[in-house]
Amino acid sequence: MYLASVMDLCSRKVVDFQMGERMTKELVIGALEKSYNQHRPEPGLIHHSDRGSQYASHDYQERLKQYQMLGSMSRKGNCYDNACIEAFHSVLKKELIYQEKFKTREQARKRIFEYIVCFYNGVRLHSTLGFQSPNQYERTCCSMT
Repeated sequence: MYLASVMDLCSRKVVDFQMGERMTKELVIGALEKSYNQHRPEPGLIHHSDRGSQYASHDYQERLKQYQMLGSMSRKGNCYDNACIEAFHSVLKKELIYQEKFKTREQARKRIFEYIVCFYNGVRLHSTLGFQSPNQYERTCCSMT
């Protein structure tokens, strides 16, 4: 199972994601589309990704232009450029994937969905956010504007 996720770097919230049996450009475009359609960011948003072929594909880059997003890619071989999303995937593996045995893909899908939506975004505290969850931080941050 592959997971393509989109994170808001301000709140560290995983704003949307897609799961699939293969890491394809359609999978990452699906995550981008869901994120865009639900949140409608202002033109000029910087969208950062790694240098994977899915993100470098013509179709993905065209979608970024259509959404008036500025594409930014990690430097070759530098995982630190994408540290926030890499850290999220690492935490997901440590706190869920390596702790459970899934009998079916559907069971894995359901648990990953619950982990991201309910636990990671809703409950898990982040030192970067002053020990608030992404949802709490988003409410606090956005209520000040």
